[in-house]
Amino acid sequence: MTLRSSLPLFLMAATAAAQTATTPKKPATTPTHRSTTATAATKTTPTVTTPEANPADNPPNVPKVEGTPKPLYALRYIDTQIGTGDLAKSRQFYTVHYTGWLTDGTKFDSSHDHPGGEPISFPYGARQVIPGWDTGFEGMHVGGKRRLYIPYQLAYGEAGRPPVIPAKADLIFDIELVSQSDTPPQPKPAPPAPDKPSEPAQPGAAPQPSTPEKPATAPETKPQ
Repeated sequence: MTLRSSLPLFLMAATAAAQTATTPKKPATTPTHRSTTATAATKTTPTVTTPEANPADNPPNVPKVEGTPKPLYALRYIDTQIGTGDLAKSRQFYTVHYTGWLTDGTKFDSSHDHPGGEPISFPYGARQVIPGWDTGFEGMHVGGKRRLYIPYQLAYGEAGRPPVIPAKADLIFDIELVSQSDTPPQPKPAPPAPDKPSEPAQPGAAPQPSTPEKPATAPETKPQ
């Protein structure tokens, strides 16, 4: 009874194993989901748009050229203190404190190191200072402070100013707009010379003419 009852089970197991071995399995397929967005993006050909030409780049009576002008060099700055006075105006006389460094950290000049620590004055936009200074105060207010990063093309050029400014030297300036005015500020009068003890005039001697005082010189207009 034990053998007969176990035989069908064995045969059934063998038959099932044979069917499993001989019946090919269908490869499992992973359902794919196509994104309409991706399909649309794939089919869409990217278009390259050319920026519109600036009319100011092609004024009348000047042969027209195609393309967009590229900057060659630029002045950079950081406002370290916003002034509370008037907005800086062009064609004004600026009174300025400054300190200048080379990019290796060497300080080459400062108004604070001048005799008396006095600021300098110059007419803004009159090309009496380096080009970086003639444009570096735009947007400032009186009382404001700014750090200028000036490329050599807007400083002392390829030749530099030896031995202080090397050739092709980029410069860093801290500037402070102390004041501005329509007319040049009046220089401070020179301190009077110490009085000498007066000598008694000789009888009959003609009075000696007094020596005119030497006028005070205007401050240096270009950073040294």
